[in-house]
Amino acid sequence: MGIGGIGGFFVGYAVRKVFKIAVVLGVFTFFLICLAYGDVIHVNYSELAESVSGFAKAVSPALGLLTPLVSHLPFIGSFILGLMFGFKKD
Repeated sequence: MGIGGIGGFFVGYAVRKVFKIAVVLGVFTFFLICLAYGDVIHVNYSELAESVSGFAKAVSPALGLLTPLVSHLPFIGSFILGLMFGFKKD
């Protein structure tokens, strides 16, 4: 297991906690979309599109990290195993 497994365990545990928060935010967003559909609130879709585009541009440099990750497959394997154990831990 090693360091990758231990790191994966902690990340999996953290992902599980963050996932709960993401579900609550998703339900809130769905509620806002329903309100916008029923004309209860107004959504500026052009501003929303600009914000999402800016976020995508900010995140795109992080996608260049995939190439170095492939060279570290054994570490990643133990990391993923630890991640699964951490995600399932209560």
